[in-house]
Amino acid sequence: MTTSFETVTSADGTPIAFERTGAGTPVILVGGAFNDRTTVAGLAATLATDFTVIAYDRRGRGDSGAGAVYSVEREVEDLATLIDHVGGAAAVFGHSSGAVLALEAAARGVAMTSLAVYEPPYVVDDSRPKPAADIFDRVRALIADGNRDDAAELFLVEAAAPPAEVVKGMRDDPFWAWFTGLAHTLPYDLALCGPGNVLPAARFAKITAPTLVMDGGESDTWMRAAARAVAEVVPGARHVTVEGQDHGVLHQPDALRGPLTEFLR
Repeated sequence: MTTSFETVTSADGTPIAFERTGAGTPVILVGGAFNDRTTVAGLAATLATDFTVIAYDRRGRGDSGAGAVYSVEREVEDLATLIDHVGGAAAVFGHSSGAVLALEAAARGVAMTSLAVYEPPYVVDDSRPKPAADIFDRVRALIADGNRDDAAELFLVEAAAPPAEVVKGMRDDPFWAWFTGLAHTLPYDLALCGPGNVLPAARFAKITAPTLVMDGGESDTWMRAAARAVAEVVPGARHVTVEGQDHGVLHQPDALRGPLTEFLR
């Protein structure tokens, strides 16, 4: 199956790079922190037998530009521009903070034929601490100082919330370079989630697109609670648990084929 590389210019003049594969109804894939279009490529290939799949580099990543000044509004415009580019109507799938971006875009009126999200990282119960109010400033300061290693570690420990000793061990893995390579985009994800990762229930109650909210049966308690909470506040949303999966479901894209193909058609 042929995959084509393309770019489109967002509202502020920033080039947004994407790959298009497959044929059928357009579906745009939105990755989260430490993700670019390559990390959703497996899911793109899985869905491409039924859909035209758009896997894109969010701004500041891969082959996309960063723009002069970051804001959530600019990222929403990027997604809207992609939808316009593929014909003015598309389904959207977002993972983690990419799910937050997709939800924010839908709540702000970006036209979607349907919306599917996997584990948007809101903190809605006391099963984990909320990220500190100053994490955005601390991560941004470390990046400004050129300390990408500590910025990535801080984000993982306080925002993603795996055990600190696990993250320290990750720093010795050759794959750690992937995390540090995208560390400059972590403030974008923190800005999307907002201080304390508080679920904006009133805003999401305005979403009109048919919505599917997924979590993994092996995911952390707080992530599963967040998925249920999002499904409760988005009008008419469905909640589905993908059994045997956790937050790293993009490494097992076939697990998403069934629920996404059924819902996004």
